[in-house]
Amino acid sequence: MRVLLVEDDAPLADAVCSYLRAKSFVVDAATDLTSARAAIAGAHYAAVLLDLHLGDGDGLTLLPALRALKERPLVIVLTARDQVSDRIRGLDAGADDYLVKPYDPGELLARLRAIERRRGAGDAPVVQLGNLEIDLTRDLVRLSGVPVVLTAKEWALLRVMATRPDRIHTREVLQDALYGFESETDSNTLEVFISRLRRKLGREHIQTLRGLGYRLAFLPESP
Repeated sequence: MRVLLVEDDAPLADAVCSYLRAKSFVVDAATDLTSARAAIAGAHYAAVLLDLHLGDGDGLTLLPALRALKERPLVIVLTARDQVSDRIRGLDAGADDYLVKPYDPGELLARLRAIERRRGAGDAPVVQLGNLEIDLTRDLVRLSGVPVVLTAKEWALLRVMATRPDRIHTREVLQDALYGFESETDSNTLEVFISRLRRKLGREHIQTLRGLGYRLAFLPESP
């Protein structure tokens, strides 16, 4: 899951980025509205963590640009403004959630995952595909009841597909899940990790749709 953090407090931004990256999120950071607009124009984000008080304006002015995107990211407003009227204004403007500073990073993580489930797999935190069980809350994968050990990159890739298991995920979206783990990625990186996941989870659970992308499969692929 690729996230854009729009925050002008450098120590806080560093702490949030480090925490989410340790949880297998790919995080880009912007310090103002100008750099945030450039970021969303050049990359696809599943979520935007948006501070309201920025050096070049009110963070809420970014929401129209986010709503206009073909695939609108979920938005969590992060701000020191704790008045109810400010929260209402943010939600009415199109934010999905609101978190008041100072906040616990664990709570931010829980809210990200809750909204992710609502947008994708529904309220159920566990995706079941035959003998494969993917627990999106606890970052656990079991195959026939046996835990499967995944690397951070493998989990980041699987999480994108498991959040919307009935959807075809393009190469671009899946590559975004790997972005930031390596300074350089070649054209075969995605296929390498898809292959590794298939070896660990069973080839039948990841379907290739030529020219379109990949998706999790509830049934074995047709010969």
